Amino acid sequence: MECAQAAPELIAMHPSPQTPTTLAQMLHAAQAQGLERLDAQLLVLHAMGRSPHDRAWLLAHDTDPMPPATQTALRTTVQRRLGGEPLAYITGHKEFFGLDLQVDARVLVPRPDTETLVEWALEVLTDAPAATVHRVLDLGTGSGAIALALKHTRPELAVSAVDFSAEALAVARCNAQRLELDVSFSQGSWLSGVQGLFHAIVSNPPYIADHDAHLAALTHEPLQALTSGSDGLDDIRNIITQAPAHLHPGAWLLLEHGYDQATEVRGLLVAAGFASVQSRQDLAGIARCSGGHYQGSCAPL
Repeated sequence: MECAQAAPELIAMHPSPQTPTTLAQMLHAAQAQGLERLDAQLLVLHAMGRSPHDRAWLLAHDTDPMPPATQTALRTTVQRRLGGEPLAYITGHKEFFGLDLQVDARVLVPRPDTETLVEWALEVLTDAPAATVHRVLDLGTGSGAIALALKHTRPELAVSAVDFSAEALAVARCNAQRLELDVSFSQGSWLSGVQGLFHAIVSNPPYIADHDAHLAALTHEPLQALTSGSDGLDDIRNIITQAPAHLHPGAWLLLEHGYDQATEVRGLLVAAGFASVQSRQDLAGIARCSGGHYQGSCAPL
């Protein structure tokens, strides 16, 4: 009796010694197990030591055999991704504002929506006086994404960054060194221990409520960088309370927050004496960042 032909994905996952497994077969096998096509492509590229921008290379080399050791490594990463681990942790890289950042489980994966915060900060800093060095502070820097994006875009800025986690700061410092960007990093709890005045303070702090159902999908990321009290606003309250003592008159405080927190955050800013309080939308059209300028005793910058 003639045996049935094995499915391509089974050939790929359990190849015989005589049958080379091609890149196309391995890609198909990963998708057959439940991965999105883009994730599968990026994992194959990572296994082959290629750039994530080399997707066209995959098409040109889809019949190339994948070495056995590379196949084994790919199977491992596919299982990690299927288990919910962020792709950035598996590959060790995440692009943010045009920068290639190294990331791992010590820091949150930078989200594209946070680029809204960077763009807003660059906007308000453009309006600041030109005859002075503009000092910017990034609170809860994590991988250093916001601080490094600001410094890369505006090299003349004096950028400082703070994080409570020594492990996160190690990641941020490595990114700064590799990208050759001069950012001053320090360990601390928000503005405690911070010296001097700034033309802008920006932060993407923890803002998820302690028992929020969304946490179930974020188990691979550091919990302390995600949650902030029963309503998710404890850290934002602390930052808003502490910020005026560290802002030039007219300087801005800009905060990222949850998809449903804009009204509350704007209320906290107004109550703390900030003016021109407003929100900005993320890529999905959701009010994701809110901020205002500190009036002090002078006209706004």
